Amino acid sequence: MWDRLLRVAATVGLAVAFLAAIGIQAVAFAQTWGARYWLVGGAAAVVVCVLALVRRRQRVLAAVAGLVIAGLAIAAARVFHLPTEPGPAMALALAVLVGSAVRALPPVPAGVLAAGWLAVLCGAFLAARPHSSGASGVWVINVAAWLGAVGVGLALRLLDDRAAATAEKVRREERLELARELHDAVAHHITGMLIQAQAAQLVARKNPEQVAESLTGIEGACAEALRAMRRVVGLLRDTEDVPPASTGPEQLDVLVERFNRQGPPVRLQVPDDNVAWPPEVTSTVYRIVREALTNVARHAPHAHGVTVTVDQNPSAVTVEVADDAPPGPARASYRGGYGLIGMRERVETLGGTLHAGRRPRAGWSVLATLPIQDGRSR
Repeated sequence: MWDRLLRVAATVGLAVAFLAAIGIQAVAFAQTWGARYWLVGGAAAVVVCVLALVRRRQRVLAAVAGLVIAGLAIAAARVFHLPTEPGPAMALALAVLVGSAVRALPPVPAGVLAAGWLAVLCGAFLAARPHSSGASGVWVINVAAWLGAVGVGLALRLLDDRAAATAEKVRREERLELARELHDAVAHHITGMLIQAQAAQLVARKNPEQVAESLTGIEGACAEALRAMRRVVGLLRDTEDVPPASTGPEQLDVLVERFNRQGPPVRLQVPDDNVAWPPEVTSTVYRIVREALTNVARHAPHAHGVTVTVDQNPSAVTVEVADDAPPGPARASYRGGYGLIGMRERVETLGGTLHAGRRPRAGWSVLATLPIQDGRSR
């Protein structure tokens, strides 16, 4: 929602800038050559500005169309003995189109479009006729617009690439950590299967009628191992050792107690102590609560309280961390943070969902749903 509002605000601001540039250009033409001479360049500038406003739908087509229209406007200006250089409004619109293309498109088409605009400027310069002294200032505007579009586009592209690389690193580390935990869980079940199989051999010699019970235990352990292994497929595992995950929510009270020493008071609501979750679900619930509480401490220092609610039904475990902090710029910057990326990657790897955002009145909420079935992960 907030991303959409920011995008709309940016579009409105850009439209206001275009209208101002078109108005200034129209007044300048009317004072120098007469209002009717503005129609050719002015109409072209309006069309290119509209293309710049709707560029997100089709960046390549919008940029190519803008350059073609600019070229046609230059040719028409040459025929009517008018200045051939693109006016400020068209220069601004072309800067938006080309800068957006340089930022978002693959390198080859982005470079072609940047070179295409430079070619249009060179053509306008070669087709120029002697005119008023104000033309040199317009050329400076066009050259500065081209340099600014390419420079800003490349800078934003670099920032986007770094952000994408960092996000991918977070996802990879989260997958590796989850894979390590699942590996430990599977190893635990396989060890139990081995022990039960050895015991079954001994029982078969003395009490053959009890072998069925041992085989049932082996079957259950095997089924649980297979469920966990489905999540290991496609993941890599590092070699660092970690303690095995527990099978319930009992570690959350320790985490909450530690947070209470340095943050706002936390109220914890968890199911009965006798619940048992798969290790990967337990560790995920713990990490979601830890990450959410950490973000409350970092981004919501004015919160008066935090509520951690963990619930379980036959099909899923839900965990929600909600605070009552008023909105602020620090919290607004968190909505795209890498901690949230890591939480979402972990939850989605387990087949669950995660939602994070502002609460209706005040505060922030992180809500995750992790699927289970009969106390086991699916």
